[in-house]
Amino acid sequence: MIGNILVGLVALIHCYIVYLEMVLWDTPRGHKAFGLTPDFAKASKVLAANQGLYNGFLAAGLIWGLTLGAAGFQIKVFFLLCVAIAGLYGAATASRKILFIQTVPAAVALIVLWLGW
Repeated sequence: MIGNILVGLVALIHCYIVYLEMVLWDTPRGHKAFGLTPDFAKASKVLAANQGLYNGFLAAGLIWGLTLGAAGFQIKVFFLLCVAIAGLYGAATASRKILFIQTVPAAVALIVLWLGW
């Protein structure tokens, strides 16, 4: 039960990331969230939207796993691993805060899910 709640929270985090990257990227809120200058945000808006779409696929996979109940265990594990690995890469290449926003929640959800909580 707790594991599914955490999986849902990770999915919600990614839905928000999708919104930030696809809708708010070239706004003051997007600039603040990602530490962007207006010129860079404008120039990279299409790339950010593409990145947001990929984050949407991660959220969709987690939601799919949740809708399957116990039968979705492997799907939830797969997508949580994808989220954690993507977060590790993002933390290593873009910003360390991604580790705490993306990887840590996914890792905690994965552990709790594996423990059957």
